[in-house]
Amino acid sequence: MRTEILIAGGGTGGVAAAMMACDLGHRVILTEETDWIGGQLTAQIVPPDEHPWIEQFGCTRRYREFRNRVRTAYFAHPNLAESARKNPLLNPGSGWVSLLCFEPKIGLEVIEGMLAPYVGAGLLTILRRHKPFSASTDGDKVEAVRFLNLESGEFVTIEADVVLDATELGDLLPMTNTEYIVGAESKSQTQEPNAVDGDPEWDNVQGITWCFALANDPNSERRIEKPAQYDKWKNWKPNFWPGPILGFEVLHAHTGVIKELPLYGRKPGDWYALFPYRQIVSEDRFANPAGVHPATVVNWPQNDYFEGTIMDVDPLPSGNQIPDGFDVPGAMGPVSASRLNDSKQLSLSLLYWLQNDAPRHDDQPGAYPNLYMRPDLSGTTDGFAKYPYIREARRIQAEYVVKEQDVAAYTNEGKDRAPSFADSVGVGAYRIDLHPSTNGANTIDTSTLPFEIPLRSLVPTRMKNLIPACKNLGVTHITNGCYRLHPVEWNIGESAAALASYTLRMGSSQAVSASADSVKELQALLVSQGVELRWPQLRAL
Repeated sequence: MRTEILIAGGGTGGVAAAMMACDLGHRVILTEETDWIGGQLTAQIVPPDEHPWIEQFGCTRRYREFRNRVRTAYFAHPNLAESARKNPLLNPGSGWVSLLCFEPKIGLEVIEGMLAPYVGAGLLTILRRHKPFSASTDGDKVEAVRFLNLESGEFVTIEADVVLDATELGDLLPMTNTEYIVGAESKSQTQEPNAVDGDPEWDNVQGITWCFALANDPNSERRIEKPAQYDKWKNWKPNFWPGPILGFEVLHAHTGVIKELPLYGRKPGDWYALFPYRQIVSEDRFANPAGVHPATVVNWPQNDYFEGTIMDVDPLPSGNQIPDGFDVPGAMGPVSASRLNDSKQLSLSLLYWLQNDAPRHDDQPGAYPNLYMRPDLSGTTDGFAKYPYIREARRIQAEYVVKEQDVAAYTNEGKDRAPSFADSVGVGAYRIDLHPSTNGANTIDTSTLPFEIPLRSLVPTRMKNLIPACKNLGVTHITNGCYRLHPVEWNIGESAAALASYTLRMGSSQAVSASADSVKELQALLVSQGVELRWPQLRAL
């Protein structure tokens, strides 16, 4: 197959890139490893982590349209309570992690609806269940990417003028011999306050989480069989954790204080608890709640998997030999596939522990046997998300790498926004939030100022027609912690597609970033397409 722009990876950044590229009139092929496009918003079933100003500003026009369409989909529900229907800022699931917690399948329907006009016009081809296998290059250019059709077992090669890597793990970077970083940089490299001492640590990567949808049926017990690895995880205690990983005591990384985070509040009105945290189905949103079981997404400290990284632990595939475990979502071979299985076992063990061994919030005996998985919400047969929640990917060696000093509140005292970039192509806002690492490093959670996305962080140092379109841009291990969230990744995808359009015209992304006039033209295009480049006066997160 041949196209102008190939977008490998149909996650949050990938679908946003497809919308922008098609609106600019380009022919696009979008591939996705699972059968659900949307990434974090859908296949990974993670309600969006957003900043407190999201309802007013601080995201792209298309991301705002996505959010509005999600609410509109709920307003059309015949069983929606009238009070919910009249609320223009409806939070369908009532979760407190976000102002918009929704069922993943609703997010999928909205994204597919937003892409449908491009498919109908012949601009966009979507290849689901296609996974990058290998690539061919000519000097500093990618010529083609070869994909494995996970349904048929056949290969398809796609030639493209510009290639966007929107895969969750930056899969195209090693396949194309693009220079990249994986893991944590050292202080001597970046001078970041929270960088590691000594040498860089390639295996210091944020843990993943294999999320699942969890509901509560008050009228029946739903206990599962004991998972194969339950005894291992029940007794597993990281050296920086206050107790076993399967427990309600957690360590607040910012203050160092041990606190209890129970499943439910201990008294009516308590909201800071696990079940309501990422709740996506709420009984009080329905006119007739009979048979409606409240449901949440289990993406909690207890099922963060950080026993080992899944990146660069298997050799790249070659020829037509498909490695063992390659069909496991996110895996490249047997080692990563085994670790991904372990992450699922940890999540399943958490469910079993909740049903059988967890102390109750009301001090009654018997744990929580009424909890059960909801496969209908995750779109799978086993109840797990279609893809693990990936927080950190391989990252390009970029013309500019955003460092902690560029975004942290404590390195920019007296300011209400992070230092501006002349070549800004978008905005974002979130704390530096690094979950426990695969080499045993503890959480890093610290404050930032609302920041910008520099164009040069999307431009590789060498490769001319390969552009990152999600978490694989030029950031560090530290700043990945605030650039990895839903609205930021969406913005990165849109901006990467606009850069691809200019790359088609000028021959390389480096030619675009080197021309002050071209940068201004690109910024003007982004503004006309609804991308915000600057923040108003605000405060630190």
